[in-house]
Amino acid sequence: MPIFEYVCHECNHRFEQLIQGSAQAACPRCHTTKLEKQFSAFGVGATEAWAPSGGGGACGSCGDPRGPGACSKN
Repeated sequence: MPIFEYVCHECNHRFEQLIQGSAQAACPRCHTTKLEKQFSAFGVGATEAWAPSGGGGACGSCGDPRGPGACSKN
């Protein structure tokens, strides 16, 4: 059973959710299913080479969805 990271399109809430079988994820705050899966370096066993670089996306060092400089990795 994989754990996925999501961002809700309705309320912008970021969360992780354990998905079982064919179940569909829903935001725990507003309960919508309008979600966007996020890159998870931990979840896929990615290396730094796989992480997005620069810009306003995930941290280029660790994949932290809060963006560059949000993690404690030097």
